[in-house]
Amino acid sequence: MPADDFVFPPAPQASLAVQGTDARFPMRRIFCVGRNYEAHAREMGKDPTREAPFFFTKPADAALDTPCTIPYPPQTEDLHHEIELVIAIGKGGRNIAETDVMDHVWGASVGIDLTRRDLQAEAKKAGRPWDWGKAFDNSAPIAALKPIADVPSVEQGRIWLAVNGEVRQDADLADLIWSVREHVAILSQSMALAPGDIIMTGTPAGVAALVEGDVVTGGVDGIATLEVTIGPRA
Repeated sequence: MPADDFVFPPAPQASLAVQGTDARFPMRRIFCVGRNYEAHAREMGKDPTREAPFFFTKPADAALDTPCTIPYPPQTEDLHHEIELVIAIGKGGRNIAETDVMDHVWGASVGIDLTRRDLQAEAKKAGRPWDWGKAFDNSAPIAALKPIADVPSVEQGRIWLAVNGEVRQDADLADLIWSVREHVAILSQSMALAPGDIIMTGTPAGVAALVEGDVVTGGVDGIATLEVTIGPRA
C-alpha cells in the first residue's frame, strides 16, 4: 500500500540482525513459553509436572539488537533477567506436526525476557493479564540470529547468563519440559504461525533482580552470545 494511503507514516518494520550478513530478519510477533524448565517452575512456586504449555506475547518492537544499553524501565523496583533460546519462524503453518517443525524454523539465537516481576506478581494476584510485567519497551534484547542450517542443536547445549561476570543461570536445553518441536507444534494448533514470528522458549532457574549499571552476558553454546547493560532509570 502506498505511504500516502495512511493517515501518518507507518512504523518502521521491526527486525533482528542476522549473523554474518547485513540482511535483517523481519519480525511479526513474539511468543513466549512460560515455565518451561522444571527448576524454574519450582523457584516460582509452581508444580513442574508436564502440564500443557502456556504462552504469552510481547510486541515485535520490544526487541532490540545486542550488544545494547537499555534504560531501567519505569514503574518497577524489581526488574528480572530470564535467558532464553530464541526460535525464528521462516515458513508459516497451522497444525504443524512435531516431525515437520524444523522445516518451519529459519534460525535460532539467544535473548532475555526482561520482566517487571513486581508488576507481574500484582497481575497474578489479581487474576489479570501479564502484559505490564512482560510486554514493555526494550523487554526483549536478542542476539543476531543464526540460520538453522548452521545451528548444531536446539535440543541440547549449555544455556547460561551472568551479571557482572557472576553466573546466575546455568542449564542445558535438554532440560526443557516441552522441546522446541513439541511447543511449536502445540502453538500452531491455536493459531497459524507466519514467517517472522519469534518464539522465546522459556528460562532455566536462577532468575534474579537487576539494578542500574549491571552488565548482563549470556548465551547458548554453538548458537549465539549477548551483552546487555542496564542504564539509568527511564
